[in-house]
Amino acid sequence: MTEHIRVVVVDDHPVVLDGVRLLLREDPAIRVVGGAPDAASAVRLAARTRPHVVLLDLRLPDAMASELVGPLRQAAPAARLLVFTAYRDHAALQATLDTGVDGCLLKDAGSTDLVSAVRQAARGVAIFDPRIGDPARMRSRLFDTGLTRREYDVLRHAAAGLTNPEIAEQLGLTRHTVTGYLRNAMRKLNARNRIELISKAAKSGLL
Repeated sequence: MTEHIRVVVVDDHPVVLDGVRLLLREDPAIRVVGGAPDAASAVRLAARTRPHVVLLDLRLPDAMASELVGPLRQAAPAARLLVFTAYRDHAALQATLDTGVDGCLLKDAGSTDLVSAVRQAARGVAIFDPRIGDPARMRSRLFDTGLTRREYDVLRHAAAGLTNPEIAEQLGLTRHTVTGYLRNAMRKLNARNRIELISKAAKSGLL
């Protein structure tokens, strides 16, 4: 590849961006062209810089990675999207893998592993850390709770701080339906209220 491999890091922790810059600067062919702390700025940055590779955190303040894959594909169609997470057993990881991302790396990767992964991804190679585990097991972790996919989507938005009307608008549901999904989730996780629901979901590795 004659031009630099342009990399964008989407993560709300500045230390992650600094760490990635430090690790990747060992290869002069790779250039980190920017970082974004949330979904909205990530889409704008991708559209402006047209990266070859995007390192995408699993959880952002305003979205989960699974919700950002589509907008990023539209903003930078040629970019290879790699989930970059510390949570290899997180239930939300499966939802992101199901969107068809181009790989998944764990954040404890050393410089050699990260440089190699970025180079291979830029060439079109799918990169998945072997420590991620069995996707079927992660999927079963979600459904062991009895939650449906839609109930889980509503729960994730609630955990992000959205109100019921905001969740309804985001997911194209009625407010009554959102309330029903949250009520079902409370029953299935044995939670008495919204706060306890989010707490129990977090402790179960669902958030």
